[in-house]
Amino acid sequence: MLQGPHAYISSSWYEEENVPTWNYQAVHVYGTASILNEEELKQDLIILLQKYEKHRKNPVLWDNLYPQLLEKQLKGIVGFKIKVQEIQAANKLSQNRNEEDYHNIGNKLYEEKNLNSQQMAQLMERKLKKDKKA
Repeated sequence: MLQGPHAYISSSWYEEENVPTWNYQAVHVYGTASILNEEELKQDLIILLQKYEKHRKNPVLWDNLYPQLLEKQLKGIVGFKIKVQEIQAANKLSQNRNEEDYHNIGNKLYEEKNLNSQQMAQLMERKLKKDKKA
């Protein structure tokens, strides 16, 4: 499962009494997993370091690391790949709420000092704009 933003939704944010819930965005990927051999793992790690380090002032790239350090760290990493056979996406964004509740939930999520809550509010806002255009 790949988890996107998620946030607790207090029922005190609703116009009428109800129970609290949880908003979320997730993707479930189903398939056959296989373990990478050492060479495949090294190649994936080289690519990963290139992607996230290359643009930095002092990039930490595979070729710059001590072979002894790499050998030691590789022992603690299990790389895998998945041959994807099915993908299921799920959104729960308070879509069953009336417009007033929906706006209030979004506003309350923006007030939370939690990145997931604020990202959820942004998702809800984008969904509302998209729905109004349709």
